[in-house]
Amino acid sequence: MRVGVHIVNFSLPGGPAAIGPELAEIGRAAEEAGVTNLSVMDHYLQLGGRVGAPDEPMLEGYTTLGYLAAATSTVELQLLVTGVTYRHPGLLAKIVSTLDVLSGGRAVLGIGAAWYEREHDALGVPFPPLAERFERLEETLQIVHQMWSDDIGPYEGKHYRLAATLNSPQPLSRPHPPIMIGGAGERKTLRLVAKYADATNLFAGPNAGPDVVKAKFDVLRGHCAREDTDYDRIRKTILYVGPLEPDAGGGKVFAGQMARLADVGVQEVHLMPFGPDPVGFVRRLGAHIIPTVTSL
Repeated sequence: MRVGVHIVNFSLPGGPAAIGPELAEIGRAAEEAGVTNLSVMDHYLQLGGRVGAPDEPMLEGYTTLGYLAAATSTVELQLLVTGVTYRHPGLLAKIVSTLDVLSGGRAVLGIGAAWYEREHDALGVPFPPLAERFERLEETLQIVHQMWSDDIGPYEGKHYRLAATLNSPQPLSRPHPPIMIGGAGERKTLRLVAKYADATNLFAGPNAGPDVVKAKFDVLRGHCAREDTDYDRIRKTILYVGPLEPDAGGGKVFAGQMARLADVGVQEVHLMPFGPDPVGFVRRLGAHIIPTVTSL
């Protein structure tokens, strides 16, 4: 099982000036620890609750990944996940292509239907109804596939119209940067995973254990059969939302939980450092968790 680190907290003891150096150190620590994927949230405002009030620091996602690309050399880099409403799909394909080229082929496109209405209202970004957001998500997936192909012709959809899907330079990743769709909706989200994506990302933890995750995978398998796509090609990933103590005792408990999830098909887990010492958290992952979990 692969281990990713999902950075969610930018409220550091040193204030905004400490964020850049801390991110670079997180990147170095992650690679030394054996982390395979490094991600950040894609939001305009902080989310509230455990990760901080809406007026606490939140970085723009792709600018942050560009910085991390220069500070790392092996980890995959992605947003977990970008909302379809945040960027025009042609521009999004161009941004991810740029990240892939500058990182040496390490970009992943993480995408979903968006949900945080408050941040859209705050910055004046349109937030259409859920049904329309899913329509836009499917068109965006079609556009990025076309942008990352030899087809430079127009795209005509219900919501988006592109005169030419010209994208130069193309990504280094072949056939294109992996596409991860986040979300567990059985009727729409998992159908889009089956039809367009290379990876799925679900929440897992105390309220979503192996039985819940397996049920979602079974739904995904059914969609793959209907879409005539290969279920086994899709990377099965989770964002772990339960308590985690990255020490010897906590590592043993966590490894047991991951073993049960691996048994139902999970191949990758993303872990979040919530506290003010994310570098220390990542180093403890390397010492107490990653060696065991990666052997599953």
